[in-house]
Amino acid sequence: MFIQTQDTPNPNSLKFIPGKPVLETRTMDFPTPATAFRSPLARQLFRIEGVKSVFLGPDFITVTKESEELDWNLLKPDIYATIMDFFASGLPLVTEETSSGEAGDMLVSEEDDEVVAMIKELLDTRIRPTVQEDGGDVIYKGFEDGIVQLKLQGSCTSCPSSIITLKNGIQNMLQFYIPEVEGVEQETWPYGERLSRRERVCGS
Repeated sequence: MFIQTQDTPNPNSLKFIPGKPVLETRTMDFPTPATAFRSPLARQLFRIEGVKSVFLGPDFITVTKESEELDWNLLKPDIYATIMDFFASGLPLVTEETSSGEAGDMLVSEEDDEVVAMIKELLDTRIRPTVQEDGGDVIYKGFEDGIVQLKLQGSCTSCPSSIITLKNGIQNMLQFYIPEVEGVEQETWPYGERLSRRERVCGS
């Protein structure tokens, strides 16, 4: 088994690509060891000293380290070994009772109005693939009073500069295609939950 690595916009996050499907069509986020009970692989990775969070994508695993001071060259061998041992074990990546994942919120349902359906479709086809390329994901959580509520996962959650860039990119694309969208918000963005109308107009 040959595992490749790929940098992400977040220097503390690294994509590990095992060359075989991980979750295939969905993603799962494990921001803390306490959440890893759902995944034997995530539990094993959290046992490595210095691992802060784990994110499973369709064909990759994003590992985020606790600080910039930690050297990836010291962490990589343990992460490689853990991933190889896990795939050799034949254990399931996630337990059956959590197989649907949060990405189920992204599916268009009959209850969705036209604007919500358009938001979900745009997120799923244009935005999520780009975010997953960078080792993360974005999950639709709601639309109210012109504001799209999103949840960022994986490498997107702990790098302030990339979060701001990502937020502006998502907001600009949604506003371009869907006039009803006034802004986006997400609880973990560090510089205020939503851009002011002036910032949106100025594009700053």
